[in-house]
Amino acid sequence: MPSLPYWRLSGFYFFYFAFIGAFSPYWSLYLQSLSFNALQIGVLMSLLLVARIFSPAVWGWLADHTGKRVRVVQVAAVSGLLSFCGFFAGESFAWIFFVMLLMSFFWSASLPLMEAITLSHLENYTDKYGRIRSWGSVGFVLAVVGIGYLLERVEIIWLLWVVLGLKLGIVIFSYHIPEKEIMRHTTGLHSVRQICLRPEVMAFLLSSLLMLFAHGAYYTFFSIYLVEHGYEKGFVGWLWATGVICEIGIFFIMPWLMRHFRLKHILIFSFACAALRFVLIGQCVEWPVVIIFAQILHAATYGTHHVAAMMVIHQFFQGRHQAKGQAIYTSTAYGIGGALGAVFSGYTWDWLGADITFFINAAAALAGLVLIAWKMKSFNH
Repeated sequence: MPSLPYWRLSGFYFFYFAFIGAFSPYWSLYLQSLSFNALQIGVLMSLLLVARIFSPAVWGWLADHTGKRVRVVQVAAVSGLLSFCGFFAGESFAWIFFVMLLMSFFWSASLPLMEAITLSHLENYTDKYGRIRSWGSVGFVLAVVGIGYLLERVEIIWLLWVVLGLKLGIVIFSYHIPEKEIMRHTTGLHSVRQICLRPEVMAFLLSSLLMLFAHGAYYTFFSIYLVEHGYEKGFVGWLWATGVICEIGIFFIMPWLMRHFRLKHILIFSFACAALRFVLIGQCVEWPVVIIFAQILHAATYGTHHVAAMMVIHQFFQGRHQAKGQAIYTSTAYGIGGALGAVFSGYTWDWLGADITFFINAAAALAGLVLIAWKMKSFNH
């Protein structure tokens, strides 16, 4: 692969996921410093997910219409950087809501297009994708651990400047990625609507929605929850990093797992681990060893679920429908499911408490498990 722009692609992934490592775990702490309540924080954090319902489709259409995918990524990266600067201009709920929605709209555009660009550059060497994508995980781990220690020594306002620097890194690398034509695929035998109306497909999509709903309190309030129970921010960063490190590890053994177990059984295992994980987080927060174990379970609740879900989507949506299938999955699971989970957890966090909120999340994961076991009987892969 002499023409592969390895480091330019890897650099983009590094800064993109470093931004997530800085933003997702710690932005709720910044919002808390502005005296927003749990419901307000849940609503604001949900905007990142709400944007994923419609933003990828809008930017994907623009990229296909113009044929200039890298240019669209560059426009989205620059616009995301400029919109983020709005956080320095005001601190009211209405203003933060507007800026987060605007920034989320641009931020949601980049990754789906970058995945397509990267796979196009790899051509027949798509098995090498993991080597490039792994730099994103490295960026996440370094950011989440480093910023955790940093915030023990400086005021939370410094988080804005760190994130701004990471957004600038995304912009810089986006301007060093060469364009590559994406190969077209033939159309599947059935329409997307016909595929989506199949009972096993509907069950899978709804179960995926429930899985991301179940993660709502975790992604929105986990850092706040731990800090309020006496955990140092540096240790909180390591807890987040532990989950991602275990996630990376599971990616390496997933080929072995898929050779020995059906995808349906891997999904059931993932949902079972999610139910256990959220019960442990809600009931055993005073026990650091238990919380560490709960983070290790991230390998199953995200790692195995994500890879198995990608394989299921690949089986359900054939040919040119594959891109549409990915969009439907992303919008349903990460968009609708994630947004509902963030908002609902913000409501129940104040009303019912953290322990009941995580118990509800565990119940949602169990409901997803039942759907997979009940309605995907005919899925033989």
